[in-house]
Amino acid sequence: QMEAFVLVSCKKDISTLFPEEAPSSKEKQEISSQFSHVRTICGDGNCLYRAVFFAYLESMIHNDMALAGFKTKTVNMGSEFFIAGLEEDYFIHHLDTVVELVDSCQSLREEALLRLFNQPEFSDSVVQYLRLLASVHLQNNADFFCNFVEAPNLQLYCQHEVERMAREGGHVEIIALTQALDMSIHIVNMNVQQEHLVHHVIPEGGEPSLHLLYQSAHYNILYPRPKA
Repeated sequence: QMEAFVLVSCKKDISTLFPEEAPSSKEKQEISSQFSHVRTICGDGNCLYRAVFFAYLESMIHNDMALAGFKTKTVNMGSEFFIAGLEEDYFIHHLDTVVELVDSCQSLREEALLRLFNQPEFSDSVVQYLRLLASVHLQNNADFFCNFVEAPNLQLYCQHEVERMAREGGHVEIIALTQALDMSIHIVNMNVQQEHLVHHVIPEGGEPSLHLLYQSAHYNILYPRPKA
């Protein structure tokens, strides 16, 4: 029963995505040929943010320069938050948690990242930071994003749908995160109706640093097989 409380799992073989009795399918063959492992994320409405942040940090964990750059960016993010009208009390704790997390990554590597992401209070704080980051990016670029958000008021949409924990993130939030973090995400869509996997790279033509599996309205992290 412990598995239910794991927020981010250890890496598992890609075959664990399919029940053993499942017949071989095109999808199963396709995903197994492209990816070797999966890391499952707790389905608590925060899976997109938790998956993105874990995979993003994991992709930089052996690159001290990239981590230092991200830390500087995080520290400077306060000004963006102010522009969007957020009070310091509202975000400073979460921002500090992220800085602390990046510092841990520089010395402790993967095991520490996994351990920290499974401490609920700590993990939820970094998820909340990422939600605020997405919200602020949407609001500070409202001219662009108001065309994509089906809501009469972008600010209210952000307060209710983006900043609140346990609200599922979608395509708009993914675009906001890729822009705010200056990265590219590869999403593999595996749904029952389709014969084949559907691939999206956001932004188009980007070089993805992380790979997510989208299945039954849920996100997990995928690990590509090394290119021969």
